[in-house]
Amino acid sequence: MTTQTNGIQRRTVTRSVLAGLGLLAAGATALAADPAAVSVGLIAPMSGIYARFGQVMKMGAELALEDINQQGGIRSMGGAKLKLVVVDSGDSTEKAKSAAQRMVSEYPDLAVATGAYLSSFTLAVTEVTERAKLPMLTLSYSDQITNRGFKYIFQTSATAGRQADIALPSILDLAEKASGKRPQTVAVLTDNTAASLSSVKAMKEGLLDKYKLKLVVDETFTPPLSDASSLVQQVRARKPDLVFFLPTVISDSKLLLEKMNEMNVRTPMISFGIAIAEPDVLGTISPQLLNGVMSAVGNWGAKGQEDLIRRMKAKYKEPWMTQNAISTYGDMWIMKSALEKAGKADREAVAVAIRGLDEGRSPYFPGGRIKFDAAGHREGATLTVIQWQNGVPVTVFPEENAVAKPLWPGK
Repeated sequence: MTTQTNGIQRRTVTRSVLAGLGLLAAGATALAADPAAVSVGLIAPMSGIYARFGQVMKMGAELALEDINQQGGIRSMGGAKLKLVVVDSGDSTEKAKSAAQRMVSEYPDLAVATGAYLSSFTLAVTEVTERAKLPMLTLSYSDQITNRGFKYIFQTSATAGRQADIALPSILDLAEKASGKRPQTVAVLTDNTAASLSSVKAMKEGLLDKYKLKLVVDETFTPPLSDASSLVQQVRARKPDLVFFLPTVISDSKLLLEKMNEMNVRTPMISFGIAIAEPDVLGTISPQLLNGVMSAVGNWGAKGQEDLIRRMKAKYKEPWMTQNAISTYGDMWIMKSALEKAGKADREAVAVAIRGLDEGRSPYFPGGRIKFDAAGHREGATLTVIQWQNGVPVTVFPEENAVAKPLWPGK
């Protein structure tokens, strides 16, 4: 009796052990088939006065992660999926710095991040991420971002110091191709905000002379404008080949464009930055007045990205893809390449991988390559010229990125 009972007990124990081993093997197989997701970050304004820009960056990041994960995730890590961690930077440098501190402490598994929209926010955020050795990508322009000797910051856009020097010859080339004539005279209509005056300063202190351009109208005003008549009259009288159109307040842009239309001034107008091309501009200025207005921007939806732009419209009801969406979309693909190269979600390894990337021609940024120099600048980064056409700001230059040919007044 005892022998039989012992035999039964031994067989029962054996079956239990084997079953347990089977469960362990099944668990091991499941883990191998479904590796842990890799956390990647986006720190940008999600609240306050800049919230819309951060939300658009989030849209670009989400579209990219959808594509990356559907295409197999990080293959060198067993197909690990990317998981987006969004941190609200708020609407001030103090809030941005506090958000960065929260990000690095609350998300220790974060392998790499992007952000933080305004250069002032990025400068504050990267003081924190640098100490945490967290690699950061940014579309922010300030030269200071990559002039501090930091090892963990990577700038995908052309820096502010280079943008005016890049923009001017680009615009002149565009003018010559579109009209058959290279501009010789220019007007400047600018408000006295820091960003506008910075662009004008670079032109006056050498760039206009460098490109043999004569300044025939130089008008600076304090926003908001009450009457644009005298400013536009100057342009009408001097007949420049180009107008550098640099108001930062939409109501001032509207007033100037209305007065130019009233006075039948048809001079090509070039702005800088995305303020003139945001969707909400159409709530203030009619498409007819905007038609033909151009702007030099860091990035924009371009040729080869038509399907992506359609998806953004369908999913988020966004009428077009601004630099904030396409740049953040591109950042996610840089992260993917770096993680593939690193083979692990380790911050230092990812930073080393980004510094060693050489992915060839950039598909999501204007000009250059997916390659960074020792300071963290993307090599060969240039600008995009967009133009309002039929109620939509579209890429018209560089030619290889253009989705439409530029319109040129008088041609």
